[in-house]
Amino acid sequence: MTGTRLSLTSITVTAPDPRALADFYARLLGTEVAVSEPPGTNEPPEAGWAQVRTDGPTLNFEYERNWQAPVWPAAPGRPHATQHLDVHVDDLGLAVAHAVEQGARLADFQPQEDVRVLFDPAGHPFCLFL
Repeated sequence: MTGTRLSLTSITVTAPDPRALADFYARLLGTEVAVSEPPGTNEPPEAGWAQVRTDGPTLNFEYERNWQAPVWPAAPGRPHATQHLDVHVDDLGLAVAHAVEQGARLADFQPQEDVRVLFDPAGHPFCLFL
């Protein structure tokens, strides 16, 4: 690279109700929603934008009018996750229970012993891992 610095600062997640999803991730991660903006003109009530600041990258949540939850594991002809969030935990059982209490759903298929795949309320897969 020549003469410039690149720094990852945030990840933007699209959702059918971004402010509700930001609230879920804030509860999951034990923090607060830092910014929450209402829908714009001519947008539905669930539209808007929100942000959750973490010890790592900031999570931004943006309205997607044509949202379709991904299928995981991927299946031909179905929407698939192009990325997911990985969250390090000290106790997998307690972390899964906490995530489910906040509104997550445990995936039927679990590919590894030390990782649990869950779905957030909008259907994005995310992983808790030791």
